[in-house]
Amino acid sequence: MILVTGGAGYIGSHLVMALLEQGENVIVFDSLEVGHIETIETLKKYGNLKFVQGNLKNLDDIRGAFLVNKIDTVVHFAAYSQVAESVKNPQKYYYNNVYGTLNLLNAMLEFGVKKIVFSSTAATYGEPEYTPIDENHPQHPINPYGKTKLMIEHIMDDYDTAYGLKSVRLRYFNVAGADSKARIGEWHEPETHLIPNILKATSDKVFKMFGEDYDTKDGTCVRDYINVEDLAQAHIKAIDYLKQGGETNFFNLGTNDGSSVKEVFAACEKVKGESIPLEVCPRREGDPATLVADNKKAKDVLSWAPEKDLEHSIKTAYDWEKELKSRISE
Repeated sequence: MILVTGGAGYIGSHLVMALLEQGENVIVFDSLEVGHIETIETLKKYGNLKFVQGNLKNLDDIRGAFLVNKIDTVVHFAAYSQVAESVKNPQKYYYNNVYGTLNLLNAMLEFGVKKIVFSSTAATYGEPEYTPIDENHPQHPINPYGKTKLMIEHIMDDYDTAYGLKSVRLRYFNVAGADSKARIGEWHEPETHLIPNILKATSDKVFKMFGEDYDTKDGTCVRDYINVEDLAQAHIKAIDYLKQGGETNFFNLGTNDGSSVKEVFAACEKVKGESIPLEVCPRREGDPATLVADNKKAKDVLSWAPEKDLEHSIKTAYDWEKELKSRISE
């Protein structure tokens, strides 16, 4: 059985869907502080899913999940992930992300579970010294969120050395899109990601584009957008890698290509078939001009490669936005 922490959230739920569809037995552990019980109810329709509501800050909560289930592998998504909030409230992030992960790892050791796939981030690299960014790029995170993820990576190295607990750390770039059948998708309150915010823009809620004077192809920031279903498949590859005896490792997950904010905006207008109201604002402090992944290592070691393009991600995101709006209005 595979334990997925944070499986009621955006990326975690897409992995759970993919696991269920290939016949895996899955247990989701989630506090529902950010995730949604409606997502769990949807996922239960597609396979053998157990749900445990609990908080990783409470060791007894996570121990209870191990006590009554025969878990052999863990995939760990549960974390706070808003960069701006982490700067304003670092205590919240260190306590939840780091202490919560320590509780999870200690429960794994207690019950003899030695395989974990960890949801890390490109934010561990900080300001890029070169691009595309490969796994050898120095890790100098510039915000508490990135620092918590890097700290956990270091802890996992030490737990491997001391206890033989094997981990795969997957460093995401920008995740986009939704389930191709609009069953689940991105559902954040408030929403901070670029594509949903462009798609949600109306005459009463104009989309704000921050900065068009960067040293890029069209003056706007360039980011690497990886489809969430492709990302789920990378996690499955990482699980298989560990089950086949793979050593502790880490991989960048991206497309090896970048799209500018203006390109994403134009693609959103194409998918919607209408003009989207836009306001160009001064650039925000701390936004690097370009963040693009070098994904060669994931291709070589995990035999993984992204398959879905940006327009597919935007179309599925838009289909999900319409589906979510209809559900909420019911």
